[in-house]
Order: sequence, then structure tokens, then C-alpha cells
Amino acid sequence: MSTRTLSLSTKAKSRRRGNIIRHVFMMLFSLIMIYPVVWWIGASLKSNSELSSPGIFPTVPVWQNFVEGWRSVPGYSFTHFYLNTFKLELAVLVVTLISCTLVAFGFARLDFPLKKMWFALLMATLMLPGQVLIIPQYAMFHQFGWVNTYLPFIVPHALAGGAGGTFFVFLLIQFIRGVPRELDESAKMDGCSWFGIYWRIILPLTKPAIVTVAIFCFLWNWDDFLGHLLYINSVDKYTVGLALRMINDSQAGQEWGQLLAMSLVSIIPATLVFVAAQKHFVEGIATTGIKG
Repeated sequence: MSTRTLSLSTKAKSRRRGNIIRHVFMMLFSLIMIYPVVWWIGASLKSNSELSSPGIFPTVPVWQNFVEGWRSVPGYSFTHFYLNTFKLELAVLVVTLISCTLVAFGFARLDFPLKKMWFALLMATLMLPGQVLIIPQYAMFHQFGWVNTYLPFIVPHALAGGAGGTFFVFLLIQFIRGVPRELDESAKMDGCSWFGIYWRIILPLTKPAIVTVAIFCFLWNWDDFLGHLLYINSVDKYTVGLALRMINDSQAGQEWGQLLAMSLVSIIPATLVFVAAQKHFVEGIATTGIKG
């Protein structure tokens, strides 16, 4: 066996050993990161008396925590709160996708007066902390009579605003700029209008970015506890996050197992959405970062 062959064999073994060490380290790190979730699952199956025990999982699982927790808010079940949340999410998602894609298409493809100035203002709002807008927005929506309705969440998103709206527009602009303009010219020669180009060419080609926007929009609005707390007052309109807070207030003796069980159930929709669309999500982030 030649010296070169031995050298290549040694390098291959060294590379294999390095990969094994790297994977073992990543597995150990993953176990550390996932430990709180495992503890959360175990605690949701414990009784109050067993929560202080050092074991992760209970001696006897209390599956009743999920059944009783589902009906823990007097007069309502979590089915009602989930329906409220999904109605709000659907409305916000639809208007966000329509408005953000239209605005992004306009900035990426159309020429209009003061375009650069408007784009600079758009980017400036991206850098503005959301906490600065809470009081003026609440005062404005209160004057409009929108408090205790879902309009403070739907209307800003219909104008390409709301939670992350500016970021969504910027992300879509970057993606659309990577679509060849020759496609627009070919469509114009065939008699296609600007809206036809948007609908028949740009939207199909920006599917990965649109899926990415949809996932971000769903997750951010699902977790928008502060916004829901500010604008929704009646229990009949409560979302899942507000209902979880009510479990603390609705019982004299706090059943922590029920609270943990319902909070565990509350993350299932967001987790399923992310897992189902993960491929498109990764593709959208990667291609948006490459194209400028």
C-alpha cells in the first residue's frame, strides 16, 4: 500500500472521528435544550402534590388534567376559545397575504413618484420599537370604538402593517426582485396588465416566500398575548392565551396540572403548522437571503 493511500485512509478516519464527535455533541446539546419540554409534558400529568417531586414523569399519570382543564373556565370550554383564535388567525392571515404581496409587488416592479422616499419610510417603521406605538394606537382604536373587537388586529394587517407587516413586505420585495423582469415584458407583449402579472406570474413564483410570511404571521399572532390582553375585554371573545390566564383566576385552589396541560395543548396548532410547512419555510428563507 502506497504512502498516499495510507495518508488518504488516515484523513478519512480522522474526518469520520470528527463527525462522530460532532454528532455526539449535538445530540447531548439537543437533550439539554429539549429537557424543559420533557419536564413540561411530565408535569402536565402530575397532581399538585406530586409536582414538587424530583422525578420528571409522575408515578401515576393524571390524564384527567386534560379533560378537566378543557372545562376549567366557568361557562366555557376551550373549544370556544380555539374557535375564536382560529377565526382571528384566518382573518389576519388572509388580509396580510393580500396586502403585503400587493405592496411588495408595487415597490419591486412599479415606478411611481417618490418611490425611494416611501421605501425609506417603510424601512424606518421596521426599526421603530413596537412598545412606542402601544399607547397612541390604543387611544386611536378606542376613539374608533374598536376596543373589544378583532378590528385592531385585522385592519392594520389589511394595510400591510400590524405585527411584522413591514418585515413581510421587505422579505417579499427581496424575493420578487430576484424574479427576472423578462417575464414581465413577455406578459405585457401578450396583453397582460400589471395586476395580471402580479396574479399569474409573481404570486406563483414567490410561493416559498409567501409560505414563509404565512408561517411567521400565524406564529406571531398566535403568541400575541399582549395585544389580545389590551383590546379584548369580554370572555366571549377571548383567545386561547387569555383563556389560559383565566385558569389562574377561576379557581380558588390552583390546579397546576390543568394549567400545564392546557398550555401544552395550546402550542400544538403552531407546532403542526411549522412542521407541515417546514420545507417551504426553509426554502423561502434561503432564497430570500440569496436574492437581492
